[in-house]
Amino acid sequence: MELVEFCSTSRVVIVAGKGGVGKTTVTAALAVTAARAGLSVLIVEVEGKSGLASIFGAEALEYEEQHLRQGIRARTLTPDDALIDYLHTAGLKRISKRLARSGALEVVATAVPGMKDILVLGKVKQLELARAADLIVIDAPAAGHAISFLMSPQGLLDAVRVGPVRKQAVDVVEMLSDPARCHVLMVSIPEETPVNELVETAYALEDRVGVALGPVVLNGCYPELDLVTSVDEIRADAEALGLSLTDAEACDLVAAAAFRAERQRLQQEQRARLLARLPLPQISLPFLFSPQLGPAELDVLATAFARGIEALPAPVSR
Repeated sequence: MELVEFCSTSRVVIVAGKGGVGKTTVTAALAVTAARAGLSVLIVEVEGKSGLASIFGAEALEYEEQHLRQGIRARTLTPDDALIDYLHTAGLKRISKRLARSGALEVVATAVPGMKDILVLGKVKQLELARAADLIVIDAPAAGHAISFLMSPQGLLDAVRVGPVRKQAVDVVEMLSDPARCHVLMVSIPEETPVNELVETAYALEDRVGVALGPVVLNGCYPELDLVTSVDEIRADAEALGLSLTDAEACDLVAAAAFRAERQRLQQEQRARLLARLPLPQISLPFLFSPQLGPAELDVLATAFARGIEALPAPVSR
């Protein structure tokens, strides 16, 4: 599949997954991939604690947009800021300032279950309608909260019959249910528990939210290596390179190779199990043996992301 075609499938991509699987890293890698394809990208962070800015080597994100690199901007969205912004738009700027000073925003935002989430999603909808960027990438909450986060508009439709809150919920539901406007990119690592949670979350999002699902991103995958797992073979390879190994060194290398072989086997097993339970295309991103992720590592991941997209089957024309 062409990069531009993939990155233009929906105007909003919500990146979701279990905590600890690298959801924020995948968000950043997707943004860089789209920017390299010539698209303008806006990253929206909805929890404010993801550390996304540090991956780009930038300062912590704020409500106002921040330039991260060519073609990529980012901001954070909180319910309080979204409510103030909404009141400003409605011509209630003075009231919004008083609410902020009095601490009443928390009362207003929590008056109806799901109100905080609809404030954030409503702002995302506003950005999408205003064409704030060619692609808006949402770094969503972790999987458990992601379901309630995306279900909040439908819940408000059931609870609120009239008024601006219902109108906002209707508009957000329309965005979430239109594949040309929005889809979810699920992230996991090739391990049993994260794969199980991804499958459960994916079906919940499809059945209960009605949002379209894109390919699954398997993060932290070990590159497949042709491993040597016997002492004699390791000694022969070492001698061919002009190296001499002690018995202890040769045994340590055998143990390391056996460990890596087992990791590869488990990885293949989980990839196959995921495909059987959730028949969606998969994109694999490599495990980076680095103590922390920065701009250089991000470029490596974006390159791998682009290769994974290009390997996807082209959509069938109708």
